[in-house]
Amino acid sequence: MKKTFKKIASQLHLWLGVSSGLVVFIVALTGSVLVFEEELEPVIYPKFHLVEVPQGQSRLPLDNLRATVASTYPKHRIARIEIEPHAGRTVIFSLVKGKKEKDVFSVAVNPYTAEITDTRRENQSFFHVVLQLHRYLCMKDTGKAITGVSCVLFIVIMITGLVLWWPNRKQIKQRFTVKWNAKFKRLNWDLHAVFGFYVLPFTFLIALTGLVWSYKWVNNMIYLTFDGKPQQKREAPANISMANTPSTGILARITTETDRLLPHPGRIQFTLPESDSLSITVSKSNDEASIANVVDFLYFDQNNGHLISKRLYDDETTGMKVRRLVFPIHTGSLWGWPTKVLALIVALITATLPVTGVIIWVGRKFKKEKVVNKNAASHAVRRHAKATVS
Repeated sequence: MKKTFKKIASQLHLWLGVSSGLVVFIVALTGSVLVFEEELEPVIYPKFHLVEVPQGQSRLPLDNLRATVASTYPKHRIARIEIEPHAGRTVIFSLVKGKKEKDVFSVAVNPYTAEITDTRRENQSFFHVVLQLHRYLCMKDTGKAITGVSCVLFIVIMITGLVLWWPNRKQIKQRFTVKWNAKFKRLNWDLHAVFGFYVLPFTFLIALTGLVWSYKWVNNMIYLTFDGKPQQKREAPANISMANTPSTGILARITTETDRLLPHPGRIQFTLPESDSLSITVSKSNDEASIANVVDFLYFDQNNGHLISKRLYDDETTGMKVRRLVFPIHTGSLWGWPTKVLALIVALITATLPVTGVIIWVGRKFKKEKVVNKNAASHAVRRHAKATVS
């Protein structure tokens, strides 16, 4: 019974691995690149993100920066504004034409001079392409379906791999250590089995959280499990004021009020609605929180800048808090640099598993063919000998 179970596990591990190996390799490799996206963005695009801080000069009001961007690109609508907490960073304006939210044109502005320092199409930026490859293999819905199925298969592969790895008393030392001075075949097996075992808990968690983006029902299960009801749709409330002409200095007023209500450091993002009747959504991350992705939301009247309502992280449902944990767990940003380094190592090792696995498979296949050919040759010799005697 035990041998039959292991044989089934072995066949599943082999053929599921062969069928999904290339996708797992691509997803793991691109995932390792995305781990430090936040830190590498300013390094790859310094002109877009970084500015010199003039001595003794304060930032210009956000309304001045918006006016510069609006006058430079009158045919575009400003959809979002991102403000980093660091003094030497640009303010990023995300522009769209009409309702094409996916085709985002980003404009970087010097907050001290209101000068436009750089622009780019977001769908052409390095990390956007890597993300599209990671999630969709750059094939949109078809790619999403492929990565989703491959992710499910990889979870099964990890479970069957653990079954095959499970040692008896004589194999304990072998299963936990890599014999670095062994021949290539043994070394390759150790790299696959031993390293695969050590990263399995982390890889399993990463794959499991990845299903949230692949399947809507997985995302819904989080809310049903922890809240007992589906996810509630979040929308910006309507403006309270009836003013036809917005007053001046609204964004500066909103920024000041946001920092007063949420004094902790963190990235601020303005979401400006297309409709004049809806309020402005302002989100601010909490860089002082013990975990990543802690974000508070404030809603302001876009005509006068008055606060309409709050949606603070502390008041969120358990389901929403658990859902917010999915991204930092998946990317390794949960506790900052330590977990990011761990996620990088795990992703790189995971990318090697399909490679070492294929080498094991090819080696066994070649060995079987060699044995078959050898047996066939032996039979031929025996037949020839009998014929000669006769």
